Amino acid sequence: MGWMRIGCLSRPLPGLFAKLGFTIGSYPSGFFIIPLLVTAVLGGGFVFLHERQDNDLERQFTPIKGPSKAARDFVRENFPYDDSMFSEDRLYGRGYFASFIAVSTSGRNVLEEHVYQDIFRLNNRILNIKVSNQTLGLNELCAKVDGKCFTNAILEMMSSNETVINYPMQTYGSTLVFMGSVLGGVVTDANSIVKSAQAVKLFYYLEDQESMAEDLRSWLRRFKELMMDSTNETNIDVSYYTSKSKQGEIDSHTTDGFPLFLITYACAIGFSVISCLRADNVRNKVWVAVFGVLSAGLAVLSSFGFLLYIGVPFVITVANSPFIILGPC
Repeated sequence: MGWMRIGCLSRPLPGLFAKLGFTIGSYPSGFFIIPLLVTAVLGGGFVFLHERQDNDLERQFTPIKGPSKAARDFVRENFPYDDSMFSEDRLYGRGYFASFIAVSTSGRNVLEEHVYQDIFRLNNRILNIKVSNQTLGLNELCAKVDGKCFTNAILEMMSSNETVINYPMQTYGSTLVFMGSVLGGVVTDANSIVKSAQAVKLFYYLEDQESMAEDLRSWLRRFKELMMDSTNETNIDVSYYTSKSKQGEIDSHTTDGFPLFLITYACAIGFSVISCLRADNVRNKVWVAVFGVLSAGLAVLSSFGFLLYIGVPFVITVANSPFIILGPC
């Protein structure tokens, strides 16, 4: 079978490799120094690492032309969103928000006065969070309905002794509020009136404006710091979540994961070198392993640096690629 013949390749290759080996043997210093210089130049692209990082969940982990994105664009075009009339149900995406769930430390009713007073105090501390040199608070950054901040109706219901809370739907002003999203572990009587609840969830929605994105992210960071320091409340345990929690975890891997990557790289390099070590000097290939690993390292630094130079974004998942390159070494 003529198409299986590869003599046209196998015959010239030995000659080419022989010439390459002769050239390297004749000028060893050049073939040692030039790759180091090239790597040093291309490796300079790592100075752009911080600004080239792109770990956005949607861009990196969803298809560019996925059906969900097409559906979102259709909804955005045909059902335009009115920023002055916030509606959780009409959000195109997650937007900017923070939330926390409070449960009684004793496992009792969160509607009891000594428990919900702790919730009110924590809510007031959240309302007093300021960013941008203490000039912007929740009143300036919150999502608005008719010019007023979107509020947690459950707080007013809990504070009013005259309000009877029905479950799962409760009339609040002129609207019906679904209580299933704010109360958990609910016990009702025969008339669907809430007698007790084990948990309460509060939401704090912010305006989804790109011009205020940095201030919004700063407010969410301050919210997280406050929640981590909310151990002063004696009657409630708190769990919190923000619209940027997942993104924050992904971003933290970029810095927190590098020490672990360095350790694993060192282990892989050590294994590659030791596995080529022999007691017989003739069969010993330890220097072949050392320079093979060095070549792979130079290739990684050069290629990554070059890609950063030309503006290709850096994603933390590509940090695994050196293991794939070291595999054949």
